Amino acid sequence: MRSDKPTLPVIGDVIRYAYLWSHEHAAGREEGSKDRPAAVVALLRGENGRDEVVVFPITSTAPVEEGAGVEIPAATRARLGLQSEPCWVVVTEANVFAWPGPDLRRPEAGENGFVYGSLPHALMATIRQAFAAWRARKGARTIRRTE
Repeated sequence: MRSDKPTLPVIGDVIRYAYLWSHEHAAGREEGSKDRPAAVVALLRGENGRDEVVVFPITSTAPVEEGAGVEIPAATRARLGLQSEPCWVVVTEANVFAWPGPDLRRPEAGENGFVYGSLPHALMATIRQAFAAWRARKGARTIRRTE
């Protein structure tokens, strides 16, 4: 029997997702205002047994505060098919959602599936370190998405 459920991503994958920023959530929004790339940083098993994915947003807006984001190198952006201009993985907040969830989008490049590709292991290590440092200093916001 064939399943139409997309394959669960792996940590380090970059997916296209309607990310809900914490300021949008605080204003009462339930939907993200823009589809964007997002880095998969953790996989969880929910209490109901469903797979959950934790993502950090990727943005072209440079972080205002030191340590709030990690720049994605130009070669990695090119390999993933992201924009050529600089962009950052934001480590100050995350969305958690049940896989696959209604906010998942296909990459614009017309690729099959929902994944642009994977971030290098060294970059993921830098992202983890930046997140841990940020969380220790300021805490981190997590928005649990609903279906």
